[in-house]
Amino acid sequence: MTDSEFQLRCDAALADLNKALLKAADVFEFDPDFQAGALTVEFDAPREKYVVSPNAPVHQVWVSARVKSYKLDWDEARGVFVFAATGQSLKELMADLLEQRIGEAVAL
Repeated sequence: MTDSEFQLRCDAALADLNKALLKAADVFEFDPDFQAGALTVEFDAPREKYVVSPNAPVHQVWVSARVKSYKLDWDEARGVFVFAATGQSLKELMADLLEQRIGEAVAL
């Protein structure tokens, strides 16, 4: 994958995730924000922040959440960024992390 292909795929994946998070934020108490190529999800009481950002040099999307870092690679067959350890897509991973935080199933 070229750098420009990575950037296009990453931009599309983060924009799509942001749309899904905005819909879910209408139901659950968190605040998504997509700026400067990075996506953050902030929670109140207790304060916590998840960050989803591209790591262009290695062509990965990194998620920092719950004092852990997740590194997702592009899966050509599925057409999504995937966390290899679980096989979860970016949306599936984020839904799982949100469910752990909120205590309810979150559909993205």
